[in-house]
Amino acid sequence: MSKKTKKTNALRLLDQQKISYEIIQLKKTEEYGSALETAEQNGLNATQIFKTLVTKGDKTGVVVAVLSGDRQLNLKALAKASDNKKMAMLPLKELTPTTGYVRGGCSPIGMKKHYPVILDEKVWGFQEVYVNAGSRGILMKIAVQDLIRACQAIVADVSEE
Repeated sequence: MSKKTKKTNALRLLDQQKISYEIIQLKKTEEYGSALETAEQNGLNATQIFKTLVTKGDKTGVVVAVLSGDRQLNLKALAKASDNKKMAMLPLKELTPTTGYVRGGCSPIGMKKHYPVILDEKVWGFQEVYVNAGSRGILMKIAVQDLIRACQAIVADVSEE
């Protein structure tokens, strides 16, 4: 890890659990865009970059969905996987107070509280994936099994093209 990269909650938790990861410092652009843009600008495979989306269920409250950057979240499938009847995206103004992370820097690991994490089943197509490391412009490359263990994720089909 370079001296410029500060330790985020996600990285501290991985270090505590002795889980290995590799930091990927993204090329700075005007604004960090979609996973597809990030992949193109940084020479990465877009399907291997997994985005973190924070939602709210009518029964369980906050649920974190993690899915490939080239896919869309299926809220009905997420509701079913998380024992909710209805799901909605968490309003942007609630993101930082709820998670401790900012938009574009949200990691499924190290939020203010532990929330249920649903990892899309497309993750099984890879040995390692890239997820946000807890700050804009920084990804971490992590083994799928380690990601599941670190955020106590369950794996389910929650995405669509």
